[in-house]
Formats: sequence, structure tokens, C-alpha cells
Amino acid sequence: MIRSAAARPLAWTLLTLVFILIWDAAGFDLALAGLSGTPMGFPLRNHWFLVQVMHEGAKWLSWLLIFVLFAAIRWPRSFLRRLALRERVQLAFTVLASVLAVSLIKTSSHTSCPWDLEVFGGVARYVSHWSWGVRDGGPGDCFPAGHASAAFAYAGGWFALRRRAPAVARIWLAGALAAGLLLGLGQQLRGAHYMSHTLWTAWICWTTAFAIDAVLRMISTYRADRFAGRARASALPKLNES
Repeated sequence: MIRSAAARPLAWTLLTLVFILIWDAAGFDLALAGLSGTPMGFPLRNHWFLVQVMHEGAKWLSWLLIFVLFAAIRWPRSFLRRLALRERVQLAFTVLASVLAVSLIKTSSHTSCPWDLEVFGGVARYVSHWSWGVRDGGPGDCFPAGHASAAFAYAGGWFALRRRAPAVARIWLAGALAAGLLLGLGQQLRGAHYMSHTLWTAWICWTTAFAIDAVLRMISTYRADRFAGRARASALPKLNES
């Protein structure tokens, strides 16, 4: 049962990983950044809508929604009432864990943002984010895209919703992915991130949620097997007496 439930998510995890690796290897990042960047920098870097709405507004909205999900563990509303307590806990903690996973990786990154590159008026040279330990001469701390996790972190809710509310789960997943790509595009236009940073953030959030779901399923199966074993053991004396 666990294998069948994990087969499709695992397939999507591996396929998207291959796609992102191809994107990285092809070097599309610089070419795409060049569409919105100039030798004098990124004209939209401080655009009020991209900064105040797409960045600051989206960030605070995301934290508000996380607070709502944790509150819904005790006081569920709407479609969340369909979920068992364990699934509501999984939903809330999956979102938070995904945000933390991206933030943790980001703190150890030496990759600088596009707006820090010499070609765009900065001081850093381009170095692949896979060149661990190699500094590019800039401030670093730009990989993966932390802001996009404000939306991509919710994609893992699909795992908690898919059993009792499959239609809601599909809408939830599509909405999280669309919002994450939109936030990533906003940061791309500002020169704050490469597209690969956004793609990797989506993959990290999804994989974090996949791992959490797999662990919870194993624990659930283990407990069910123990309960069944105890039931059989308690039934044996009764059978012997009869």
C-alpha cells in the first residue's frame, strides 16, 4: 500500500529533478537574467509593486496562512474539517518544515544574486551554485530562492489532503505551484534570483513534504501491524479455551 501511494509522487520527484538538472547544465540562468538586466543593473529592482506587494505583502500573507493552518489543527474550518487530526497536523508542519528547509540550505550558500554580478553592474562573477566552497566575490546567500518558498511550501499540502479531499488537493497543489512561479518571476525581474533558484525551491519543498509523508505512513503502518499482532495474540487464549 505504501509503495503504490508513493509511486506517482516519486516519479514526479525524479522527473522534475532531471528537468532542473538539464536546466542547470544548459546554462539558461544567465540568458534569462539578461532579459531583465542591463550593464547598469535591473531597472525593476525597486519597483513598488514587485517590492511592496509581490515581496513584502506575499511574505506576510504566507506567515499569516501558516498561523491559520496551525490554528486549524484545533479549530478546523471549511474543507479542513474533512481531515483527521493527524492530517491537519501534517499539513501545518509540512508547510513550516519546507520553509525551514529552504532557509537552512540558503544560509550555507556562497552563490550571489544576479544583481550582484559584474555583468549587471555588481562585483561578483558568475559561479554555479553547485560549485560548493567556491566564492564568486559577492555576498552569497542567494541559493535557493527563499521568497518563492512562501508559496511553494504549501505544495506539500497535497499529501495531507489527497486521501480525504482529492479535488481540493489538486486545486491546492496547482495554486501553490502557480503562486510560487509568480513570486519567482517577480524576483527574477528584480534580479534577486535566477530561475533555477526558483525551480530548486519548488523541488526542495516538494521533496521535504514527500519525505514527511513517507515517514508518517511508515509509522502508521507499524502501529497498525502492532495493533493487529496484539489482537491476534489476545485471541489465541480464547481459541484455546474453546
